[in-house]
Amino acid sequence: GGATTTQAEVTTTEGGVAPTKVAAVAGGPHPFFDPWGPGIEDAVADFSLAGGTYQFPPQWELTAQNNMVETLVAQGYNAFVIFPGDANGTNALMQELLDQDIPSIAGGGCTSEPSPAAFCIATDVGNSAYIGTRALIAAMGDICTVEEPCQIVHIASRLVDPNTQARIAAVDRAVAETNGTVEVLQHLTDSDDQEAATEKVGAILASSGDEIDGMISVAYVGSSVAATLLRNLGDQRIKMIGIDDDPEVLSAIEDGFLVGTMSQNPYGQAYLGSWVLDKIRHGCTVKDGAPFLVDSGTFLITADGANVGDVPSTAIADYVQKRVDITNELMSSFEANYLNCP
Repeated sequence: GGATTTQAEVTTTEGGVAPTKVAAVAGGPHPFFDPWGPGIEDAVADFSLAGGTYQFPPQWELTAQNNMVETLVAQGYNAFVIFPGDANGTNALMQELLDQDIPSIAGGGCTSEPSPAAFCIATDVGNSAYIGTRALIAAMGDICTVEEPCQIVHIASRLVDPNTQARIAAVDRAVAETNGTVEVLQHLTDSDDQEAATEKVGAILASSGDEIDGMISVAYVGSSVAATLLRNLGDQRIKMIGIDDDPEVLSAIEDGFLVGTMSQNPYGQAYLGSWVLDKIRHGCTVKDGAPFLVDSGTFLITADGANVGDVPSTAIADYVQKRVDITNELMSSFEANYLNCP
């Protein structure tokens, strides 16, 4: 797997607590997690941590992820941000860590509750998919009627991903609110790697392209592939909302082939997660009644930042700064909202 490792010179231990070495471990190779590397590096520098690394196993397999975490523990890492390879299975790993006084945070996706993780710092994926679908419905406009309902396709990630079910439910909820003017033609799950996405999205566009009025993708690679396929068709009739900020997706928005894309904040998940873990290692505890899921931020990106229906958006030129602002805002109120610190 890939790794970025950062070391800072730390010689003293405060109050007998060994300095924090944080590891962010993804479930497997995936471009969504790339910003976790810089997030960890910046956290090490900004919070004077003893070290940090971002790693992922070579394939999406729970055993491989668990083995990687155990290896990192042996190397002295004592705080973990982990994307749950399995919503239940990862809890067992986190409990083993906790038994060794090693705190963990579920990053980018949540484990099942109750969880040994201190928090889940992730996109509220249900909310994000709901907002994205609302924007898609608004973008299709008044061509959608009860007599001739608009047909949409939902491009989704791995069926085993804890986030996928929440997203399917959210798309269905937004569609149900149209009272029959919009229907889901299909939920295309397991469409989040290059080959599967190209095959599945390509096939449905070939077989049912004329019937499809809109597409919502909640999968990073699925969004990029669909953006390319829609550009190749050269027809801007099908409206689409994607997710994340792959260059193909952003250029398709600029050129009018996509309406917009839902931003997530992976950088903030790793950066804020590192800070929270360091606080917990130095005696802070989770407030009674604090929510498990801390939304790391989600918002619609469009070319010009105009509203899509009643969904506000941020212009492409401004979205990177907006992520930083969201992260800083979360940090400034985190202790007061979620922690009891000595």
